[in-house]
Amino acid sequence: MDKKILAIGIVLLMIAVATATTVLFLFPYQPDKPPQADGTGSTQQGIQEVVNANNQFAFDLYSKLDESEQGNIFYSPYSISTALAMTYEGAKGQTADEMKSVFHFPENDILRPNSAAIYNNINKEGKDYELKTGNALWAQYDYQFLEDYTSRVEKYYGGKLANLDFKQETEKSRQIINTFIEEQTNDKIKNLIPEGVLDSMTRLVLTNAIYFKGTWEWEFDESNTREQDFKITSTDIVKTPMMHMSPEKTTFNYADTEDLQILELPYKGGDISMLILLPTENLNSIEPSLTAEKLNEYKTQMTETKLDSISFPKFEFDSKYFMKGTLSTMGMPTAFGNADFSGMDGTKNLQISQVIHQAFVKVDEKGTEAAAATAVVMRETSMSPTRNIFRADHPFIFIIQEKETGNILFIGRVNDPTQQ
Repeated sequence: MDKKILAIGIVLLMIAVATATTVLFLFPYQPDKPPQADGTGSTQQGIQEVVNANNQFAFDLYSKLDESEQGNIFYSPYSISTALAMTYEGAKGQTADEMKSVFHFPENDILRPNSAAIYNNINKEGKDYELKTGNALWAQYDYQFLEDYTSRVEKYYGGKLANLDFKQETEKSRQIINTFIEEQTNDKIKNLIPEGVLDSMTRLVLTNAIYFKGTWEWEFDESNTREQDFKITSTDIVKTPMMHMSPEKTTFNYADTEDLQILELPYKGGDISMLILLPTENLNSIEPSLTAEKLNEYKTQMTETKLDSISFPKFEFDSKYFMKGTLSTMGMPTAFGNADFSGMDGTKNLQISQVIHQAFVKVDEKGTEAAAATAVVMRETSMSPTRNIFRADHPFIFIIQEKETGNILFIGRVNDPTQQ
């Protein structure tokens, strides 16, 4: 009997290994080892142009989501912009013009090498934090895409191509893509593409994933964390774990303006930081005017400042957006209708059927973990403080950025830190 059970166990193990090997074989590359892109010709000025485009889109989208989202908001503008930049590479005519306008893309000779340089810098080795991003093209195996298009996406975005069978094996294809995204994001982004999004007319899925995990340069002491009030509004108050720090031997990049306090919390390694925008009154006082230019204006007012105390809530939540309607109203409806993606396949038979974005963030005493993924599915036809006290006990905006360029990797709003 024992031998029979052992034999069954061995068979099941062999099946599991074979299944995993088969799935891995269908991946375009090992999920934790994204390929290099070709950044030849990139310049500091060019990188800044691409960063400025990404950051402008970040706030354009924030403004649009603010119209419909009442609670917490979190997304990666970098992930969305990158996935749509790969799609833009195949767009022509009005379709391309609208996409360029919505994402503020510079000319291709600027966009391509400098996007590659930013991608390579995110994936550089030897960091004191984890930060990786990866792109992929998932194509119907018997559909003819132009080699010029696929090679260009691989060259400048590291977006290697994998062949799947959406016609006959739609569900298996969906699971393979989702498994790849899960592995790229340390299992934080699950089921990116839900059932029913792909069908037998799906011809291409473009994906981007980004993952970050970093520890604070100066960690909060867990023993100081305690339940305290967080004022969603003056009458809607919740209890939440509030972290506390009384820094004695360091200064923080900080500004206190008429409208808000802005604080920069660096992560170990010095390359990545979190900016916290805490309004003096409520978010309505700063959200309408918040743009990339306004953020830069705030940054110029920041100086190294000794703070008496910092109070900041722990929070963890995820988000998911189906962005077809949002991107259409932002100015690119043609891509979802009478589209011209002839740069992909030489025909006008393809259109975007859906853009899906999913994100996760966790902030605690040690640091931050954040992940996001984007799939583009192509189908054929309080009171002002009297001391230097930073107390985030009411809704605020936070940004995770690359310090040197200001490139916004993630942006979010905490309206209620108790919401999961």
